[in-house]
Parts: sequence; structure tokens; C-alpha cells
Amino acid sequence: MSGPRATVAKARLAYVPAQPTTTENAGIVPMSLRTVHFVLPGGVDDTTAPSGGNAYDRRVCLDLPGFGWQVTRHTAPGTWPRPARADRDALARTLGELPDDAVVLLDGIVACGVPEVVVPEADRLRLAVLVHLPLGDETGLDAETAAELDTRERMVLRAVPAVIATSDWAVRRLVSHHGLAPGRVHTAPPGADIAPLAPGTDGVSRLLCVASVTPRKGQHRLVEALATVRDLPWTCECVGGLGHDPAYVTGLRALIDRYGLADRLRLTGPRTGAALDATYAAADLMVLTSYAETYGMAVTEALARGIPVLATDVGGLPEAVGRAPDGGVPGILVPPEDPAALAAELRGWFGEPDVRRRLKTAARGRRAALDGWATTARGLAGVLQRLPEAPRRAA
Repeated sequence: MSGPRATVAKARLAYVPAQPTTTENAGIVPMSLRTVHFVLPGGVDDTTAPSGGNAYDRRVCLDLPGFGWQVTRHTAPGTWPRPARADRDALARTLGELPDDAVVLLDGIVACGVPEVVVPEADRLRLAVLVHLPLGDETGLDAETAAELDTRERMVLRAVPAVIATSDWAVRRLVSHHGLAPGRVHTAPPGADIAPLAPGTDGVSRLLCVASVTPRKGQHRLVEALATVRDLPWTCECVGGLGHDPAYVTGLRALIDRYGLADRLRLTGPRTGAALDATYAAADLMVLTSYAETYGMAVTEALARGIPVLATDVGGLPEAVGRAPDGGVPGILVPPEDPAALAAELRGWFGEPDVRRRLKTAARGRRAALDGWATTARGLAGVLQRLPEAPRRAA
């Protein structure tokens, strides 16, 4: 779903309660709730570096209690998936302190790079790994690093009884790439909160890209495409974290200046809450030029407001775009390495009112049919419920 999502910190793993407690109710847990220990990357709550994976993790922490699971959060500071030794050792201590047969859900960016920590614990803990993006699929890795991460991830995923992915495409990818038993890999796609319909600007000209500014999100391809349609009256906002890959951001700004687009295409940094809602409300068309996505939460966030989508045909993005109940498609998909195709579709968007009308109608239909986060939490709860006893405990 994003690039490395953790902030660098040489600190002990921190326990963070799932919800605030008071002195009156501290420690009181309804008997009907079971406990899942959720191991999260250290930057999961960092609003200056938002990501789809972090948003997913935070949301299911809130919604799992509604399906019988109290969440105990354990945040793991570190440069995951390749942590410093101190951070790896801290993760080992936290897992080692959990009682035998505890149910543990691990974010894949933390778990999949450290089989030496996770695999031994599969003998006594009931482990499930939530994979937001296969580690080797991150754009920009050299071949040696990608192969090493692949190997490490394969060791972890083959050792745990349950793997959870965020799309059917991601399930197929993990099963085929790592040779996993299909029955152990489950899907729990992100939900969407239906929002008010976006009024847009003039119905055509305001383009919006919501994604961390990283090579995998391919904003340079968007710039190249927009440079060829500068005769059209568009403006574009790229909303997303600027700190994941500063060199890429610097190069992207230079590219924007080279094409003379600085007055029309802005990198505005991350936005959350009301500021992000207002940005969506002003958008006429969502554009996303990723090279790899397991799902694409920004797509469904746009569709939840009735905004059509123009995106690359990669990974789980076709699933996120989906179809309206009447079969209408609320978006257009183009190859990831073809700025000319993107530019051609933009010309169609501006020049063909019937195309815009069809896409907007389908987007509103898709909006009404989107699954909510309760569906996501229900799916996760079902996987946790079916986890077998750890081998040592069963013996």
C-alpha cells in the first residue's frame, strides 16, 4: 500500500492502549472479548507521514472490539523492514514476554524482515501476519536487497499459520510468489467511510493525487503526462508525505520546474482530517500513477465521495476501482509506464462530456456499494478466531 512506514528511533517497544481508559474502568474487560496483541510500526500514529497501511492498522484497532477482540497495541520503533539491532532485539523481548498461546497480529513491515525473531515464536504463539505490501515489491530496491527481503519474508510467512492480505490480487501474489498454501492466506480489503458527494470545482479541471511522494507512486509519470497536455485548463494537487524519499522529492520538483508547471501542479505535503476532506471536496478527478499497489485506499476514499478515478492498471487497483451495481466502471486504467496513454485519457476527460457523465454516474453508484470498515474488521476477526493452537501448546 506504501513505502517504509516507520520512523527511526532507537527505543524500547512501547505499549499503547487501544483506547483511553479512566480510573473507573481501567483493567475492566468484558468477558466476551478476547485479546489480540497487535504489533505495529513505530510511526503508525505519525500524522506528518500518513500512509494507507498506517490508516488501516489504526482503524482496525478501533473496530475489532465490535467483533469480540480487544486490541493491545505494541508499537515497534525502527527502520523496518531492516531495523537496527536494538530495535530488532526490542521486538524479540516484547514477543518473548507474551504468554504462551497468545493471539498476535503483526504488521508485515515489522515481521517479514526479521525471521530470526518471528519464526521461533511461531512454536508457542498464535501468529498472523498482515501484509500491506510484499517487501520485495517496493520500487527502487536494488536486486540484491529485494532478493534478501524476499527470502526473509518467505521464511516468516511459511512459518505462521495465517497470512492476511488486503486484496484478492495480493492473496494470489503471495501464494504464487512464496509458495504458500492457499488455505492459509486470507483477504481483508480496506473499508471506506461514505462521505458527502464532492461538489468539485468546475466538474472537470481540478485533478487530485493522494499518495506519499515516492518512486513507487510514480508522480514523475504524472508530471510527464501533464506536460503534454498543458494546453488544457487543469490544475493538480499532489497531497502526501514528502519525507519518505527526499531525493525523489527534490528530483520531482526539478522536473516540475523544467516543464514550467510550478504554477499549476503543487506538492502540498500531507493532509489529514478536515483539511483532507476539503481537498477531496474540491476535486473533479482523482489521478494515481503507482507502479505497485496491493489495493489503493486513496481510490476508494475518492469513490466514497463520488469522484471518478484515472489510475494505473497495477496490482489491486482494479479491485479498488471496481464496478457500480449496474456494471458501470467508475474509473479508467492505463499502463504504469505509459505517460502518453495517461495524457490521452486526460484529453478524453476534458473533451468528451459523455465520458465525464458516464464516469461520474458510475462513481456515485460505486460509492453506494462500497464496503465499510466493519466488513474489514469482521474478516480479520474471523481469521483470528480460527487460528490453531501453537504447536508447543497443542502438544
